[in-house]
Amino acid sequence: MVRPTTVGAVLTSAALVVLAGCAPGYGRSADSGDGTIVAASSCTSHSLRLSHQWPAARGDGSDFRSQLAEDFAEEVSEATDGEVNIKVFANATLSKPNDQYDAMLAGSIDGAVMPLDYASGHVPEWSISLMPGLVRSHKEAREWDEGPMGEALDRSMLDHELVRLVHVWNAGGIGSKSEPMLTPDDVPPGATMRAAGNYVEYMLQDAGAGITSLPSSEIYSAMQTGVLDAAVTSASSFASYRLEELVTSYVSPTKNTFWFMYEPLALTKGAFEQLCTEQQEAVRQVAADLQERAYSDSAADDARVEKIFQDAGVDVVQMDDAAFNEWLPLARKQWEAFREDVPGGAELMDLAQENGHGQQ
Repeated sequence: MVRPTTVGAVLTSAALVVLAGCAPGYGRSADSGDGTIVAASSCTSHSLRLSHQWPAARGDGSDFRSQLAEDFAEEVSEATDGEVNIKVFANATLSKPNDQYDAMLAGSIDGAVMPLDYASGHVPEWSISLMPGLVRSHKEAREWDEGPMGEALDRSMLDHELVRLVHVWNAGGIGSKSEPMLTPDDVPPGATMRAAGNYVEYMLQDAGAGITSLPSSEIYSAMQTGVLDAAVTSASSFASYRLEELVTSYVSPTKNTFWFMYEPLALTKGAFEQLCTEQQEAVRQVAADLQERAYSDSAADDARVEKIFQDAGVDVVQMDDAAFNEWLPLARKQWEAFREDVPGGAELMDLAQENGHGQQ
């Protein structure tokens, strides 16, 4: 793998998708990158398309990220008296997971609940949102959001055409078709693994793994066909994609994990600026009302998924502090690479490590 060394990656335009009965999408803002948001002068009706990669919400037991998208759409419609209608496209039905940022820029979707790191090929600084070992708990994730790090990521997202509305985090586990991988020494030499996040992949390579990069929605088939021996992904995705049917061991994030992923709910700046001031305020209030539940549902999912795997007969273990600390030297190597390779990376890493993050 080649590490990203420049921010100036050329964007590949996604094909514009036109859906019957939907308004045209709103892509790149005319005032791109100036840090300001304007509003339409009059309040008119809008139809927006919100994408995500997880199975459609089905009530109790749904992926909380999928349910969050549905609740956001429903509550925005209520708050705007039906003037802002958001259609949720689940299960990657409108855009492939890794293509969602391109699709937003092109205007074929208007927003997404999306792992921010998926777009780090275009904005390398966003890799810090999925940096191994740097965020260790849901409490630390929230501290990021509420402090200078959250402000910096919000500003970066706005500079790159996204208006962040709800902070969403997910802890990650390790599922394997062999023994639990609690420490780097537990990784069988040459075992083929999947792990979202370039820097997590580099860390696992240093631990001796071979890497196959693919979205979480493809893990099941890759394991089923023998392409993958193990996978690192979010706890919620482990359940949503029924991976308990294939793995024999699961390292649950209920105690420690080196993998926390930031996957906010965001609209494009272009779409948001088509709304009048009253509509924008209503959308922001809905997002604020959902924020606390986004945090609590994510934390609750760790335990929910752990029980699903236990009930399925999978060998479920937790990573204790000693095991976590064995990953830290490999993780810190990636932090230093991020500092050196990414323009502005050193400043971002300094913000990320405020309050002692990564210093355990």
